[in-house]
Amino acid sequence: MRSVGVPFPKFNLVGCVNRKAGMAFRMFSNETFPGKWVVYFFWPNDFTPICRTELVAFAEMAQDFAERDAVLIGGSIDSEFVHFAWSQQGEGSDQLPFALLADVRRDLTQQLGILDPEKGVAQRATFIVDPKNTIRHASANEFSVGRNPREILRIVDALQTDALCPSVGRAASRLSTGQQLLSNQSPTHPHSIRDVQP
Repeated sequence: MRSVGVPFPKFNLVGCVNRKAGMAFRMFSNETFPGKWVVYFFWPNDFTPICRTELVAFAEMAQDFAERDAVLIGGSIDSEFVHFAWSQQGEGSDQLPFALLADVRRDLTQQLGILDPEKGVAQRATFIVDPKNTIRHASANEFSVGRNPREILRIVDALQTDALCPSVGRAASRLSTGQQLLSNQSPTHPHSIRDVQP
């Protein structure tokens, strides 16, 4: 799996962006959103229960990401026509809250190292890419475990502050240089590691 500190691979893929047939598709590349943070999140297949819950959760928070100048981009190995059929199950605006990339040839998923060798589908992976096209966060879940978009948003916040951020709490709770991360009475955790019984 491609990790942090390296460029996000180049790609040119069609994506589904609208529920209306005549406006459904457009092309995307890693240069489509210059100067923006981009959150790419992949799932195994459309029309599966966990994937649907994830997309609904990300859609509900699309505005939160937009307020941080971050673009959401979803993707799987399904075709754009499968994405379009899947989008018809949704409600609300015809314009989708984020594009659904169709990596039918598995080019992008292979470059990212997230193509499952047994099932031949994308793993449940997430990449946060900065405006310089550098991967700043990379993670993957088991197929059976959905993601929490609020945690992804917290990581975006933390990366954009360019400061230390605790493992729990809001990204606004910065750690000043030289501050002890583990103390006897941490404000985010009332007990130190020494207090934990084996």
